[in-house]
Amino acid sequence: MIVTRRKLIGSLAAGGLLSGCDKLDNSPSFRKILFSAEDAHRFLQRSLTDRMALAREYRPDQMSPVFRTNGTNNPGTPEYQALAGTNFADWRLQVDGLVSRPMALSLAQLRSMPTRTQITRHDCVEGWSAIGKWHGVPLKLVLDLAGLRPDARYIIFHCADRIGGAAYYESLDLVDAFHPQTILAWGMNDNLLTVGHGAPLRLRVERQLGYKHAKYVMRLEAVDDLRRAGRGKGGFWEDVADYEWYAGI
Repeated sequence: MIVTRRKLIGSLAAGGLLSGCDKLDNSPSFRKILFSAEDAHRFLQRSLTDRMALAREYRPDQMSPVFRTNGTNNPGTPEYQALAGTNFADWRLQVDGLVSRPMALSLAQLRSMPTRTQITRHDCVEGWSAIGKWHGVPLKLVLDLAGLRPDARYIIFHCADRIGGAAYYESLDLVDAFHPQTILAWGMNDNLLTVGHGAPLRLRVERQLGYKHAKYVMRLEAVDDLRRAGRGKGGFWEDVADYEWYAGI
């Protein structure tokens, strides 16, 4: 029998070994079991499958009646509260780093760009899943607008939420950044994003686990090396809890 990483995670969750998306057991033995499967999965997926293949999309009648929030429910900082108080009219997405045209885009500008709507399944590392409808601009369009420089290799997503005083961040390589289903979502289920689901902007990278779907995105930074952010492993949970950087499913 072939045991996929998703089945392994589901079994661990059913057995009570996973307590939450953001609170994986930090024991070395637990991480070794979970992420040794991830190492094999990453190698197989990158070597044997088309990383530009599409994730499954669903019909409206298949959407989940309840879609849990994952991670932070509200950044709660004075800066974020001020932005939320104006319905994010003063919010700007900074796009910089290794780009030819650094820019700051308002929510209205992002919503005026071509929109992709997709109904997809969110798979959390703790084992739960939910199907929702997402509306947003393909990340590729924003990166093309900014003009990536030839030495850019990764996109770092800097976020408004902070955990234990540290700023949250995540990252993708350019294969996933340019995937047609990778979007900067400003809407969910035919409405603008709520604060709990990451308003005003969150990442949707549909072929990776939920912790890669950064919420409260404030800045996109194009870099040549993941060591440019945090502790250099490519994401907040990768840095502090040894989550794998590549979370393909």
